[in-house]
Amino acid sequence: MTLITNVVKGDDPERLLLLVHGLGADERDLGGLLPYLDPDGRFVTVLPRGPVAAPPGFAWYEWTGSGALDTDGFQSSLTGLDELLDEACAEHGTARERSVVGGFSQGAGVTLALALRRSDKPHPAAVLAMSPALPGLTDVIDPDWEAAKAMPVLIQHGSEDPLVAVQRSRDLARDLESHGAPVVYTEYPMAHQVALESVQQARGWLDAVRAGEQPSEPVPDDPPEGPVKAVTTATFDAEVLKSDVPVIVDFWAPWCGPCRQVSPIVEQIAVMREGAYKVVKVNIDEEPALAQQYEVQSIPMIGLFRNGRLERSSLGAKPRPQLEADLGMLVIP
Repeated sequence: MTLITNVVKGDDPERLLLLVHGLGADERDLGGLLPYLDPDGRFVTVLPRGPVAAPPGFAWYEWTGSGALDTDGFQSSLTGLDELLDEACAEHGTARERSVVGGFSQGAGVTLALALRRSDKPHPAAVLAMSPALPGLTDVIDPDWEAAKAMPVLIQHGSEDPLVAVQRSRDLARDLESHGAPVVYTEYPMAHQVALESVQQARGWLDAVRAGEQPSEPVPDDPPEGPVKAVTTATFDAEVLKSDVPVIVDFWAPWCGPCRQVSPIVEQIAVMREGAYKVVKVNIDEEPALAQQYEVQSIPMIGLFRNGRLERSSLGAKPRPQLEADLGMLVIP
């Protein structure tokens, strides 16, 4: 695979930085970060274009109609980026094992996989993962955990990300930490994006890596769960169908604007109705089987379950009194 690339060579380069864009962008997208990431020009930065058309830009892999990752496309992009890394290091006279790889969203996911998969080639020195979109490392590669112990990883994510659940990055960071990788994990109050504060942190982290350090910080605990508990296919039976009290289930997705509008109302109901009702939520992107089982075709859908069955439902973002009326609840002023 031959990838179209944009190359930005610093004034005094000593290493190569492979910086990979996310879904719908192109090889120019992350170039605007370089004045902040590499103001001293210590890197030759290679910015490749994804091979898959995803208007208005490109992507590194697709999702199948059933919502599964296109593993063939993912592996093809891994091979293409691996070859590009070799070619760029040879062209610019830099060592592959001193390279830093990373990117945003899909780009962060594929470069994490590139760096951590088992290979006869030298592993990169470090990985910069900004809001990584990755279903799970072991779902796409066989990680080289021994190599990971000497590979610093910086993971950054927005706590308000509507596209890639922040919990995925929390879990990824803990997975790396449990295998001895030097990982730094930070959340920022942002959506699916890059903030000035996150770029400033990334610059300091890159400076430390260039100095031969392996930055590492304990991964922080998850913030306390709110009044609405997340349930999965594995826990739905116990939490909902076998509940002794009626259960209100909020079927939602991170990308859904009306879902975010109704979420505070659902939380309010959970607080006001504590003891009389249980209130939970189901992310239909992560639990498509539940969405299919209960014929969730439009969201937000708020369902009332009683005695193991879906009794009533309400569609769309509505004021609390109307939502409670739809669900057959005695409306509380």
